[in-house]
Amino acid sequence: MNSTNPALVVQPGDAAGALLKNGAFELLADGGAVSASRLTLATGADGAPPHHHKLSHELFYVLDGSVLFRLGDTLTTVGKGGLVVIPPHLPHVFGAAENTVADMVVVLSPGIERFGYFEQLAAISRGEAEFASLIPEQDRYDVHFENIPDWRSRPSQ
Repeated sequence: MNSTNPALVVQPGDAAGALLKNGAFELLADGGAVSASRLTLATGADGAPPHHHKLSHELFYVLDGSVLFRLGDTLTTVGKGGLVVIPPHLPHVFGAAENTVADMVVVLSPGIERFGYFEQLAAISRGEAEFASLIPEQDRYDVHFENIPDWRSRPSQ
């Protein structure tokens, strides 16, 4: 191991946590090459609001259950063992499928310090903060919100 650039190791139980109204985050790595978290969502629960990233690719690996994704104008369900990689600028949103809990690893690269965003998102989901509190933070966290009402419906063709 290179002492000037050590590897990051997060042991079980060492990750910071953020409880959602309908799920939980484990905040694994923040900034640097990647930002990584484990996200569990209750049956049918939404993840982050519709958004895009200007700088980062976002990777989702589904550990268990099924996740519904809206990727631009495409609606797709990805099950256990499935992988989704979203390039910068592509509007997207996701949530647990209607009939299942979802457990996934989410990685953004390059990493930007986002733990503050996830903690604020968790507070919003629990009704402890207003969504408007994230609007001025879009550039800071590279999370740029999109207006996609009723995102679980198939887009008009």
